[in-house]
Amino acid sequence: MNATAPATLDRIRQHLVGLKMPRSLEVLEHLLRQLERGEISALEAIDTLLCEELTLREGRRIKAALKMGRLTTVKTLAGFDFAFQPSLDRNRILTLAGLDFVDRHEVVHFIGQPGTGKSHLALALAVEAVKAGRSVYFTTLAELIGSLAKAEREGMLRQRIRFLCRPQLLVVDEIGYLTVASGGGNLFFQLVNARYERGAMILTSNRGFSEWGEVFGDTVVASALLDRLLHHAVVVRIEGASYRLRKHADLLP
Repeated sequence: MNATAPATLDRIRQHLVGLKMPRSLEVLEHLLRQLERGEISALEAIDTLLCEELTLREGRRIKAALKMGRLTTVKTLAGFDFAFQPSLDRNRILTLAGLDFVDRHEVVHFIGQPGTGKSHLALALAVEAVKAGRSVYFTTLAELIGSLAKAEREGMLRQRIRFLCRPQLLVVDEIGYLTVASGGGNLFFQLVNARYERGAMILTSNRGFSEWGEVFGDTVVASALLDRLLHHAVVVRIEGASYRLRKHADLLP
């Protein structure tokens, strides 16, 4: 290393600090040693330096986006046991992971009994959307209607609906698991109507569409919901046993 190298190296370190590139600063010494030994070229060193920094920043972006989208439980398609659910078309799910449905503002319905993987698939697609730079928001139907009802009482319903229309993908989990309080179906309809043909959704439900009148306590509201939610829709029915109860199948009727 020539006499001017230490001064130049100090300036590089200062530049990396000023540019807020901590990962590049960490790997700098290692890359310089590789350069001195002739193991990599100057271009390869620069490429590695930038790739390391980009990977760190992308990881931070994804972590922040997952938190903002309330995706506290991270699921992946790689972690889904397709062999356990033979009724499920793996290629169809992988096609959905391409996220064209998000760009087309479509609604994806996952329908099946508890434990068949509906929420896992919904979360996994949401994670794929976050990685691809799409904005996502996750909620259960009970939490969603609760927040809309609270906003209505406080005279903030319009603002709440506007907030829920911002994400490119809205995931609503557990439709049909809990009884919807009076007026809840109407609140959900207002949100669905506001997002109709403007934003994509993923819905999971253990109840068939013919039972939505019972779920929401109002057949008229249920019909209006389905009119919009099935217009541009992908329906995935999962016919299978519960993955969570696979070790106790002999105890079930």
